[in-house]
Amino acid sequence: MSKDTTHEGARGAHTTDIADAEVAREYVPFPDRGHVHGVTFDGTLVWFARNDELVAFDPASEQVVRRLAVPGADSGTAFDGEHLYQLAKGEVLVLDPKDGRVVRRFRAPADGLASGMAWADGFLFIGQFREARIHKVDPRTGEVKKTLVSDRFVTGVSCVDGAVWHGASNDGKPCELRRMAADGTVEERLRVPVEAIAGVEGAGDGTFWCGGERGTLRLVRRHRDGATPAAR
Repeated sequence: MSKDTTHEGARGAHTTDIADAEVAREYVPFPDRGHVHGVTFDGTLVWFARNDELVAFDPASEQVVRRLAVPGADSGTAFDGEHLYQLAKGEVLVLDPKDGRVVRRFRAPADGLASGMAWADGFLFIGQFREARIHKVDPRTGEVKKTLVSDRFVTGVSCVDGAVWHGASNDGKPCELRRMAADGTVEERLRVPVEAIAGVEGAGDGTFWCGGERGTLRLVRRHRDGATPAAR
């Protein structure tokens, strides 16, 4: 199967209306405030990469409940309902969430700096930071099947109800969460009042788990009354 690369759509998508989001909850799981590199959600626990490990955080108890050693764990964490996927040292590691055992591994796309990963419908979606791309990857072979191109840095990837979302930050503009169409067009934008987004995962109820600056983990939602925070 040939690679379908989409270059139109998102590069010129500047007319999409933007709505405001708000931070519903904020956590700092570790006192050293080490960087959060990637975020995923298994329905109960929020998993994120930091400092050569993959961490499971229980938002109900506000406690870290599991820590798996993953040398080189980098920006990109995903869950397929059975296994965790973690970017590390140029590879995608498939891990058993119970004990961190590496079930298998394969090379990640090597044409950019990986900056997020999500699972949907049997495929991985791997973001690339300054390249502003999101690759749809076959997890059995590592082959890139399709590429979406954004007009902002990609700082996290999630798939919600069949749509690809990505975090946008670290480029001197306000932080956003963006929903992309199949052709790369930006269909929805949420402005998030934070300094940085470092990992994104939809929680399935309209909210998003987002990694942030200085070791923060946040639950973000659409602003409830539609007003900007400054107007409240």
